[in-house]
Amino acid sequence: MSNRLINETSPYLLQHAHNPVDWYPWGPEALEKAKAENKPILVSIGYAACHWCHVMEKESFENDATAALMNRSFINIKIDREERPDLDHIYMDAVQALTGSGGWPLNAFLTPDGKPFYGGTYYPPVSAYQRPSWTQVLESINDAWQNKREEIEAQAGNLTDHLLNANSFGIRTPGAEETAALFTRDNLQQIAANILTQADTEWGGFGHAPKFPQTFAIQFLLRHHYFTGSEPALQQALLSIDKMIDGGIYDQAGGGFARYSTDKEWLAPHFEKMLYDNALLVAVLAEAYQLTGRQQYANVIHETLAFVERELYASDGGFYSALDADSEGVEGKFYTWQKAEINELLGNDAGLFCQLYDVQDHGNWEHTNILWIPGQRETVAAAHHITVQQLEEKMQAWKTLLLQRRAQRVRPALDNKILLGWNALMTTAYCKAYAATGNTHYREVAEKNIRMLSSLFSAADGGLFHSLKKDQPPVEAFLDDYAYFVQALVALQEITGEVKYLARAKELMEYVEMHFAADGGYFFYTHNKQQDVIVRKKEVYDGATPSGNATMAFNLLYLSVAYNRPQWYNQAETMIAGLGQAITRYPTSFGVWAGVVQLATMGLNEIVVTGTDPGNILNDILRCFIPNKIIQSSSATHPDFPLLAGKPVQPETAIFLCKNYACHAPVYAVQELIKSIRSGM
Repeated sequence: MSNRLINETSPYLLQHAHNPVDWYPWGPEALEKAKAENKPILVSIGYAACHWCHVMEKESFENDATAALMNRSFINIKIDREERPDLDHIYMDAVQALTGSGGWPLNAFLTPDGKPFYGGTYYPPVSAYQRPSWTQVLESINDAWQNKREEIEAQAGNLTDHLLNANSFGIRTPGAEETAALFTRDNLQQIAANILTQADTEWGGFGHAPKFPQTFAIQFLLRHHYFTGSEPALQQALLSIDKMIDGGIYDQAGGGFARYSTDKEWLAPHFEKMLYDNALLVAVLAEAYQLTGRQQYANVIHETLAFVERELYASDGGFYSALDADSEGVEGKFYTWQKAEINELLGNDAGLFCQLYDVQDHGNWEHTNILWIPGQRETVAAAHHITVQQLEEKMQAWKTLLLQRRAQRVRPALDNKILLGWNALMTTAYCKAYAATGNTHYREVAEKNIRMLSSLFSAADGGLFHSLKKDQPPVEAFLDDYAYFVQALVALQEITGEVKYLARAKELMEYVEMHFAADGGYFFYTHNKQQDVIVRKKEVYDGATPSGNATMAFNLLYLSVAYNRPQWYNQAETMIAGLGQAITRYPTSFGVWAGVVQLATMGLNEIVVTGTDPGNILNDILRCFIPNKIIQSSSATHPDFPLLAGKPVQPETAIFLCKNYACHAPVYAVQELIKSIRSGM
């Protein structure tokens, strides 16, 4: 037996295709059926790598009696949040407004016209954890629908009004004096101080468990140190990176990061590995490596991208979305180890390995062992009378053995969706990894990915698609997709010197202005021709992924200089100013915005490299940490690109630097460029 999800391509929807629940995908058939039968809609949202989604499926959606109740009383719709983030945002906001919290699985009850009136997250099969059972919820909602319809309609109307009004939360129109004060060094100091008040100075990161990587805050602090010399900012940024890469959140055997840690020490993650997390962490590791030169950061970049290419890379050059947390029905089973297995595998080295990675007889987590490095490598090496270099050589050999053994296990499920926005984030990460390390393979992968995305995800009207599904209409791209893709094109132009990428970025920026524009200079999340959402939302918070509006503010700032479009700079400034107080007070919730404030305040260095063969000089500049730069390079004149226009191309490679409408005489050595930049800070 199967339901209507059997014709879908999303791995998450296919996981539910054989449930006895009569699931529908989101679409006209289900919505029209709800109206025709005058039934409430149950929308259940999750994603393939979601542990508690799997739990609720096994406990409730695979239960025949529970399914019969759902089928009798509701029109049941399953949504993959990664395919339809627009719907997820709307109904998540509704559930958070109702309950004060959210998460996945997300279960929302709607009127037949799509307005939410009740919802929650995980519900157990019997009443537990101070939660009603799922069947109690179903019966209660059905009873209310039959007997308290007017109350439900009123609740749905009020909640929908709340969602509309929430579009302007935190956005205000400040006066000229307040706006000017936002773009000052004093305000950047305040933002840094507010980030550091949330810092865990023992274990790194920010706030309490569960702990997320918070790459945007780390990036801000790295750059704050660059601009000001602040040692506390640098120490907290590097402590956070170091504790994560020594923690269980990092796959010590195979590379790559899990989504978050359930504890403050970074020991026990939820084991799902998401493409976007690894992209964002590689990007910030690249900046940390440029700033410090610590080889360990380069090593983790290499290991993480090796994992991405080994386990999340498609033959056509695209990247898959995620790996599940579970295998054989057990969370983390693929990644954890018993001490006896380590003893058998490593022989005489097992004692050293177990001391380094905290492997215990009875396990360091739920009767098994998560590999992590809670102590100092120097201390462990000294205790075994070897050097740190010898220890690190052993670690590389151990990783090879562990990977070989792990390859024999049952693998976690792969979510093989290819999403435009997440792929673009990974392209940017590869560009940054190439800039920092000089590994030409990374540049080649980035170019291949952009070629694939440009070929398969481009629409006839000049726009983009969010995802592609076999034999089904493609999903229109959302603001995040455009924002991340424009940013990736900018990054790729910088490392290749190919102006075609910048030209495409400008075209897409103009497309977004036409189809996504909202008031206050901001952008709606959805295209103006999209008809199946009850609210066009403006997303401004930076969460696990950057806010599309924040990334667009960066894109506007960058392209305003690259194309001499002052109106784009003014728009970026207006967007930032509208959220200025929120950015300053709550920078860990507006981390990307804080970074754009930082760039706008410190100003952008306009660097142009020209010559018959500018590649070597360009690569030397890219390896330097210059976070507030626009860089273009060319072996030919390009009158259509303002920064390149009028710059002579001669056999000797020349470096031009402009900033704040003033230009320096060309220099011919990278050291001279850095000296000029430093003198202007």
